[in-house]
Amino acid sequence: MTPLLMAVQESCARIGAITGKGLAAVIKENYSRKLLYMSVVLVVVANTINIGADLGAMAATTQLFFNLPFVALSIFYAVVIILLVIFVSYKTYAKILKWLAITLLAYPLTAFLTHQNWGQVFAHTFTTIPSMDFNTIYLFVGILGTTISPYLFFWDTSEQVEEEISKHMKKLGSIPEATRRYLHKLRIDNFVGMGLANVTAWFIVIACAATLNHSGITQINTAADAARALEPLVNGFPNAGLIAKLIFSVGIIGLGLLAVPVLAGSSSYAITEAIGWKEGLYRKFKRAIGFYVVIISATAVGLIINFLNINPIAALIFTAVFNGIASIPLLFMLIKVGNNRDIMGDYRNGRWSKLGIWLALIVMAGSVLMLFYSLLIHH
Repeated sequence: MTPLLMAVQESCARIGAITGKGLAAVIKENYSRKLLYMSVVLVVVANTINIGADLGAMAATTQLFFNLPFVALSIFYAVVIILLVIFVSYKTYAKILKWLAITLLAYPLTAFLTHQNWGQVFAHTFTTIPSMDFNTIYLFVGILGTTISPYLFFWDTSEQVEEEISKHMKKLGSIPEATRRYLHKLRIDNFVGMGLANVTAWFIVIACAATLNHSGITQINTAADAARALEPLVNGFPNAGLIAKLIFSVGIIGLGLLAVPVLAGSSSYAITEAIGWKEGLYRKFKRAIGFYVVIISATAVGLIINFLNINPIAALIFTAVFNGIASIPLLFMLIKVGNNRDIMGDYRNGRWSKLGIWLALIVMAGSVLMLFYSLLIHH
């Protein structure tokens, strides 16, 4: 996944940097309405399901500590996130999101506490071939979908524009030398960020294998199940159950606070750019009312999913799989935009970018076809 994600993320950021516009705005100006509406609908549906699943997981995790109603907790987190997005400035909020990313350290911490045979871990990372049954393929598509997700295409492109505006930069492309320097820094930022994201994903796999699977636990139905399964990890400490719950909760709640505003913001960028409304987190609420109303609405609709008595853990996995399916046409759209000389000029996709994005499309499409085929056999 690492080289595929790097290629996709770099292309998204470069489109935003060179055009000075979000992906939906670029599609609107250069392609048919059908392609625009298809792209927007896919990302909004995928993001809304994802928001609901994340809010549900956060609420279920909080219930490990407080005996409060699930629905009330879901509403609480939705309201907190909406208030932060509306009333905190972009620069401050960007810093909050960056600091929340520290919660990812919960997973390497868990992996190191379990005393791995690291030689064996590294060897199996590159040699293990899992059995290709329906459940394995379903999870594999989910892993791809939660990594190369629909929100990424719209959020990353638009956030690149936000960064340029926050730094009072002129539109790139008109000053070649400055543009080359900026794109070089952008690629380094992308390389480091996406590398860390996938190293973290690797640690999540190790942590789960060393705690859950090692204890014979392969079915997690609730947040409490996962926390109980982590108790052997801290058996040598007093209050083992509490420590296990804390480790688990930091990861789930911290990443939920990070993910939900990004997902809602991604949907809002897509919708408002397609309609032509003013958009951007750098704008005050009263100067981009439509943009913020869409964020509120996307979060609220996602919240409603939690009133349908759906298992939040199963919902998270289903959302990841749906993301994997929805990403396929969006990847094709990204290829069209990134390769278009009229849009990108001299900064269109190079040889390695083309190879990486096409490989991402082939891998995603191939995995989804395998999933549908295995589904037919499974039934």
